Amino acid sequence: MTTTPGTDARPDPELTASSRELRELAGQAVRLVADDLRAAFRGAIAVQYKRDRHDPVTEHDRRAEKAIAELLTGRAPGSTVVGEEDGTSAGNGAVTWYVDPIDGTANFAHGLAFFCTSIGAVVHGRIVAGAVLDPVADHLFTADLTGAWLNGRPLRSRGVIEEAQALLITSYPNARALESDGTEGLAWFGELVAGYGTVRRPGSAALSLCHVAAGWADAALGTSVSAWDICAARLIVEQSGGRYHGFGGSGWDQPGYAAHTADLEPTVLRGFVDAFPARPDGEAQA
Repeated sequence: MTTTPGTDARPDPELTASSRELRELAGQAVRLVADDLRAAFRGAIAVQYKRDRHDPVTEHDRRAEKAIAELLTGRAPGSTVVGEEDGTSAGNGAVTWYVDPIDGTANFAHGLAFFCTSIGAVVHGRIVAGAVLDPVADHLFTADLTGAWLNGRPLRSRGVIEEAQALLITSYPNARALESDGTEGLAWFGELVAGYGTVRRPGSAALSLCHVAAGWADAALGTSVSAWDICAARLIVEQSGGRYHGFGGSGWDQPGYAAHTADLEPTVLRGFVDAFPARPDGEAQA
């Protein structure tokens, strides 16, 4: 299991200063839609479906993404915005924003309080800033090239050492993974359940990764994510001192991820990643 960094260790004072500004803007953008999401949560929410019944979308996803895109492009002219719902709005500047207005739409629609808004900034192929907001708990996770924070306080990704005592958050296997991996996928999941002290499936990649950054979970695993799911949260994990390993493709936005705290010795997790077949592309999980 090798690390594929989303950040570059070489210092660049100008980019570092810019990353702070982009972090501030990302934080403002996720805050922008929080009141609307809180007001709608556990109310009457109409749900539509994109690819299948495992891929829901609501009017709140679309409205939040539109508001976020307008703020980002207004405050950072020339930005490109890549959103889960509206696709890519190309600009002529150096900054590309990856926006997931509601990561965990199924949870949001059903009234389960594990969803978030995630916004990451990429400059010249490098993740430089991000913000993830859990609007129910009012937890704002942010990162730039100088560090990571939770509600303004520094984050440190620390936890247990042994997987037998650790808590793993995973989305594997989802329905599409069961179709492709069959009984072998169930066997892999069984090894995770047997190897970890606790396994949970809460259903938001970005928020799961932020819990690793905070040390509330020891590890997180996903196999079918898109760039907007993990852009901000990847940086938050790395800048908190945690470990992020991408697999199943190339680049910072690989469809698979395995993340863990700085303390964990991830033998079982490493075995899963090493055995997992490469995918031609990722599949977003709502």
